[in-house]
Amino acid sequence: MRELVLGGTKSGKSLYAESQAQASGGEVVYVATARANDAEMAERIAAHRARRPSHWHTVEAGDDLAGVLLGAAADDRCVLVDCLTLWLTALIERPRHWAQAREDLLTALPGLPGRIVLVSNEVGEGVVPLGELTRRFVDEAGRLHQAIAARCERVTLVTAGLPLTLKETT
Repeated sequence: MRELVLGGTKSGKSLYAESQAQASGGEVVYVATARANDAEMAERIAAHRARRPSHWHTVEAGDDLAGVLLGAAADDRCVLVDCLTLWLTALIERPRHWAQAREDLLTALPGLPGRIVLVSNEVGEGVVPLGELTRRFVDEAGRLHQAIAARCERVTLVTAGLPLTLKETT
C-alpha cells in the first residue's frame, strides 16, 4: 500500500502521515529528507524528532531516496518519507542528478513491499512565482506529485488538519 499525503505548510500533513504510520501496526522507518541549513530549519527538524515515538527508526535520505526505500521497505514495515519537496529542494539545482533521482524513485515505488507513506508540500495552488528557479521548483513538484499519485493506491490532501481522500483503490 502506497499513500501520498499532500498539504500546505503547517496543514497537518505530517501529523496525519505519522498517525497513519502508527496505525499500520508494523515497525516504522522514518525517512527524513530535511537538511538543517539554517537555525530555523534546525528547529523544525527538532520539533519533528521530538514528536516521533522513540522506537521508530530514522534514516536520513540524502540524494538517493530510491535506494533508501529499497533498503528500508519490508512486508512488516511502514516507511514514512517526510517530505518529497524538501528532497526536491536539495536536488533542484542539479537538473541531471534530479532527473535520475526522480526516475529511480518512480521506478522503485511500485515494487516496494509493505506500507509506504510519502509526505509532500502542495505548492502549486498559488500565484506563478517570479523567479526562474522557484517556477522550476513548483513545476517539478507538480510533475512529481502527479507521477507519484499515479503509482499510489491512496492520495490524501490535508488542510487545517483535516484529511480529504482524493484517491483510493483497493
